[in-house]
Amino acid sequence: MHSGEVSAEILEEWERRLVVLFCGQISQSCCAADYFDDLALILRESHGVDYAVWSFSPSEDRGKCFEVTYARLDFLGELRGIVESIRPRVEERIREFEAVGARMDPGEIFSELCFCILTANYTAEGGIRIQQSLKQHFMSKPVQEMAWSLRSLGHRFPNKRAEFICGARHLCEGILQALSMGDCAAREWLVENVKGLGYKEASHFLRNVGRKDVAIIDRHILRFLHQKGLISSIPRTLSRRRYLSIERLLSAISSALGVSLAELDLYLWYAMTGKVLK
Repeated sequence: MHSGEVSAEILEEWERRLVVLFCGQISQSCCAADYFDDLALILRESHGVDYAVWSFSPSEDRGKCFEVTYARLDFLGELRGIVESIRPRVEERIREFEAVGARMDPGEIFSELCFCILTANYTAEGGIRIQQSLKQHFMSKPVQEMAWSLRSLGHRFPNKRAEFICGARHLCEGILQALSMGDCAAREWLVENVKGLGYKEASHFLRNVGRKDVAIIDRHILRFLHQKGLISSIPRTLSRRRYLSIERLLSAISSALGVSLAELDLYLWYAMTGKVLK
């Protein structure tokens, strides 16, 4: 592809990923992303399926060049079918999350934080069950009693989760203040200040109090992306850089579907588990 002083060359193609090298005067343009989006449209017209810009960065080897990764979204029809079949359930769940955020009840907000601490390396169903049993006690039980309760309820890591829950109590005011920030800034604050929260758990908490613009990248989402050939393997852990890269991919998918990242998570979870949880 050549357009004036800009050229595009395919560097790599793997299943549903395409890496293209753009060179020329593009580095001096304020509208560089327009070139990338234009190629996505050309790919769609020539292949008959949607493509989306996943990521782009300056080439390390070639000056005035960008390496752009595209995702082939030929599975959107499958997801659109799921969206149509369970949209009312998902919209109802989103309204429930928004209501929690609108009430801004400190005890309820802290309960959702504890739920997200509990679900790390555990199950959503188990976290829901424990939250329902202990939500009146998250703010008050001493750490040893909390650990005993978590152990009796079957949690895999009762001591460490009790430590995280009890240790977060003094941050309640800061957590409420963080919720006045934008989604990404609030997530950074949570990851930096609340022990037991990584990017996944912080994103989960924000979604459960009504935020919509962060992705919850758990093993079900990673398994979906792996099955679709968008990631080559399912990583055991995600660095911040890798997390944000996959979040950009999910954002492209959500935009193509016309749903938020919060809604997309529920649809993908349903695709992989047949359940709409929280």
